[in-house]
Amino acid sequence: MSRFAPRMPAATPTRIRLAALGVVALLAVGAAGASAAGTGGGGTGGGGRAAPAEPSLTGSAKLLRPDGDDVRFTFGAHGEPDTARGTFGFRHIGATERGFATGRIDCLASGGKVAVATGVVERTDVEGLEGLRIGFTVHDTGRGKPDRVGYSWAGTNDPTLTKDLPPCVSSAPFETVERGDFTVVTMDAAR
Repeated sequence: MSRFAPRMPAATPTRIRLAALGVVALLAVGAAGASAAGTGGGGTGGGGRAAPAEPSLTGSAKLLRPDGDDVRFTFGAHGEPDTARGTFGFRHIGATERGFATGRIDCLASGGKVAVATGVVERTDVEGLEGLRIGFTVHDTGRGKPDRVGYSWAGTNDPTLTKDLPPCVSSAPFETVERGDFTVVTMDAAR
């Protein structure tokens, strides 16, 4: 059973191409945001890098899925809870389920190496998801250990069921990243 997207009609070649193009564009934006955000470390040590200017959640990654499904997330989120801005995207391609969504970040809170973000879906092929707020949690574990990801629909298996989700709400980061990386810059490190 998938823990990501609701059941959807069979994908057409056009839908698959559009989803792939959307994800490629999001991955490029996420990589540019991660590069612009720097390493995410606090202070000016380690080669004279300046402290980050604001909290952020950036990067792209593919989740580890034993069933072979290809599930990816990308984030380019910046700011504090009431000033958050940026983009998010996710894609799920599996044998029986597939879907994608992109949108704008509307809340970001971080502490330690964990960030919680929410955003409003602006483009998707998941029926009933456009215009809804969904949430994400990322644990940036650092080098040598895979990052972890959670999402607001973890308990329902259907992101359309979180219709009244408040800002900055998500689940524990229970999924493991197979490849890729997320960078969390905390509010403390940015001050």
